[in-house]
Amino acid sequence: MTDSRYICDGNFLVQWPLLIACALASFASSAQTEGNQVFGVDQILQVDVVFASNNFWNELEVEYDGDQNYVEADVTISGVNGTQTLGQVGIRLKGNSSMFHPGNKKSFKIDFNEFVPDQAFDGLKKLNFSNGFKDPTFIREKIFFDVCQEAGILSPRANFAEVTFNGEPWGFYTIIEQIDDQFLDRSIGDDGGNLFKAGSNFGGGDGEASLEYLGADQSSYTSSYDLKNNEVEDDWTDLIDFVDFINNTSDAVFEEELGDWLDLTAYLRSAALDNLFANLDTYTLSARNYYIYHNSTTGHWQWIKWDANEVFGSYAMGVGGSMITLDLDFDGGNENRPLLQRILQSETLKNAYYAEMCDLRTQWFNPEYMEPRMDVLKALIEEAVLADGNKMYSNNQFQSNFNVDQGGMGGSLYGLKPFVEGRTDYLDLQLDCTSFSRVLNATLDAPIVFPNPASHEVTIASIVSQPDLRVVDAMGREVCILPRSQTVVLDVSSWPNGLFWVQSIQHGAHGVVPFMVQH
Repeated sequence: MTDSRYICDGNFLVQWPLLIACALASFASSAQTEGNQVFGVDQILQVDVVFASNNFWNELEVEYDGDQNYVEADVTISGVNGTQTLGQVGIRLKGNSSMFHPGNKKSFKIDFNEFVPDQAFDGLKKLNFSNGFKDPTFIREKIFFDVCQEAGILSPRANFAEVTFNGEPWGFYTIIEQIDDQFLDRSIGDDGGNLFKAGSNFGGGDGEASLEYLGADQSSYTSSYDLKNNEVEDDWTDLIDFVDFINNTSDAVFEEELGDWLDLTAYLRSAALDNLFANLDTYTLSARNYYIYHNSTTGHWQWIKWDANEVFGSYAMGVGGSMITLDLDFDGGNENRPLLQRILQSETLKNAYYAEMCDLRTQWFNPEYMEPRMDVLKALIEEAVLADGNKMYSNNQFQSNFNVDQGGMGGSLYGLKPFVEGRTDYLDLQLDCTSFSRVLNATLDAPIVFPNPASHEVTIASIVSQPDLRVVDAMGREVCILPRSQTVVLDVSSWPNGLFWVQSIQHGAHGVVPFMVQH
């Protein structure tokens, strides 16, 4: 793959009218920087929750088993950017399998504006706290989502926290960004479309968010998916139409038109990363733990990852016993997953999927990248994890599971470093990555843009060299035409904060991929 470093002509920066430039900067600073204090740097936040009642734990359990209303509390959060106290926030327990964590260290959610309208922390309305269920190392979810961020795959951001409830140490947690309108604004610059979450499939009914066609009646889908916005309209027609297309078109039409419905290259990249990490508690196997969003600007459906505590082969229901094998097939997964299965039945689409897998293996999923990153995170959290008296695993298990497979509560778990080494060895034996050319056609024309947001450089990777892409600003004005190269690295260090689009010149003003510049 060719690689070109490129600096756009900076004249556009000074030619804008001052009012427009100031408005764009104001927009970016007020609406596009949510969560930077929480997620901007690797850190361990101190989160102190004070409930009004000493009977708070019973209240939390009652609400979890009942209506899942929030229990009122005050919270003080301290991090590298200082300390802030917020009164009358909402707290509730959350999770399915993570509720089997022994003792009272359960996963929970904070809603800052549940009782006080428009109250927020770092511009965020909600934060999720994951309790480290089935993870002696405490970094599985964090490192997976970090790789997603680096690789331009839509996913929440993650960090760490030490938590107290009413002054009592409650444990070490992973903080996970909420998938909501703020996430959509930040990551793709659009929040007007329908956002669906794959249901838990623990509540009866069909229960699997398999993307199988269940007919035209909206009620047939409500046990499998949750509409997370636009509840007043409550119109699922777009989802049903998409599922109808996935299941009921001919092979030729599916291959030719899938890219008109789905942000296809991004989905292939996302699915490939799930396979490399053996992240099977998602669409691939369990049909849970993902979001899909219907972008109202581009018209495409976009795939968003969620709940990655069982990556590195920790979820193996029906695949290889208590641990999946390191030679999990690249086409593996539940056969009743029509989106993925039909892609893998198309030679063109399957090769594009393999190409994304090879690219991810080369850049991120390899021991050279992953092991130093693991070491950095271990050094950051070690003292806090060892001090956590409520964790699921012992201190020895924390220390060893980076390098050694681990048995015990929750089943057997791979050592992180041996897992990456084993999966990459298997890939290298099974796939000749030089044979999978990233051939561009009408269904595969969206470039990958990462990181997003970008502060210094942004990489724009196309499947083949193509001279017909340009970058435009949020007002539709051309910033630059991209040079003929498969991969272009743009220097954006002097660009103003704001939203930009990588756009196809051939197809007019239709934006292909948005990205944020955020200093």
